[in-house]
Amino acid sequence: MNPPAHPLQQIAPDVKLGQGVRIYAFTNLYGCEIGDDTRIGTFVEIQKGARIGRRCKISSHTFVCEGVTIEDEVFIGHNVTFINDRFPRATNAGGQLQTEADWACEKTVVRRGASIGSGATLLGGITVGECALVGAGSVVTRDVPPHAVVAGNPARVLKRIPLQPGRRAGEAALPEPASAPSNP
Repeated sequence: MNPPAHPLQQIAPDVKLGQGVRIYAFTNLYGCEIGDDTRIGTFVEIQKGARIGRRCKISSHTFVCEGVTIEDEVFIGHNVTFINDRFPRATNAGGQLQTEADWACEKTVVRRGASIGSGATLLGGITVGECALVGAGSVVTRDVPPHAVVAGNPARVLKRIPLQPGRRAGEAALPEPASAPSNP
């Protein structure tokens, strides 16, 4: 069931919202699915066929197009753009405006626990691996391995994030407990 819409939200009746979803003003959602306890910031558009998992944060000014799947616990920074067409054109070979029949939607998947920095652009047809970190302003043109940090244009792997027991990649390590002094 959809919560009452703010007068500055456009949430179509075909949107599937989970429990505890927070949607801020100036949003445009249609034909998409939003998982439980997810927050959608101001000036966000999420198109038909896009799927957002549980406990995600989609920051302001972000565009999530058709064909994008964002799994659980993903952070999307401000002004992130997803692209689903690598060869966009206004018209088809006959000179008429293109329709959905004139192009193929390229799917993008952002795996569980990944973080996408502000201002990043992700081309269609890629997968961002589990717990990966995409640096702010990056242009992601190919798959990002799990637990990798990527940045740049085009985005390149800078390092791998080591896993620690009981923690996800990128989370700060807990300090080692102080050892007890030994008695001689």
